[in-house]
Amino acid sequence: MLALVKKPHIELSIHGEHVDELLAWIRRKYDLAVLADEPGDEFVSIESTDYWKEMEKNRIGNLLAGARLKAGLTQAQLAGELGIRQNMVSDYEHGRRTYSDNMAKRISAVLKVKEEHVRYGGEKH
Repeated sequence: MLALVKKPHIELSIHGEHVDELLAWIRRKYDLAVLADEPGDEFVSIESTDYWKEMEKNRIGNLLAGARLKAGLTQAQLAGELGIRQNMVSDYEHGRRTYSDNMAKRISAVLKVKEEHVRYGGEKH
C-alpha cells in the first residue's frame, strides 16, 4: 500500500499484517491519502492528485519551508539570520509575499541550498 500524509509531508509504503490498524492510527492525527491499496494496483501519478495541485500553488513557499526545516531552523531563527522579521518569513512560506532575487541569494546562503531551489521563476524539478 502506498499512502501519503499531507502535512507534514510523509510518503509511506506499508506491507504486512495490521496495515488497516496502522492507517487508522495515523488518520487520527493526520490527513491521509491512500494512493494504491495493493502492490499490484496501478499507481496514480502524483501530479494528478489534489495534493500535488495544492502544493504547486505555493511551490516556492513550500520549498522554502522544507529547506528551513531541513536546516533545523525556526522561522524566527531564519529571520534573525536574514535580518528581517519572523512574520516576513511566514508570509514567504505561505505565499502571501514574494521575495527578490537578492533575498533568494541570501536565503540560499543561510540554508545552504542551491539558489534555484528558492528563486521565483527557477526551474521546476
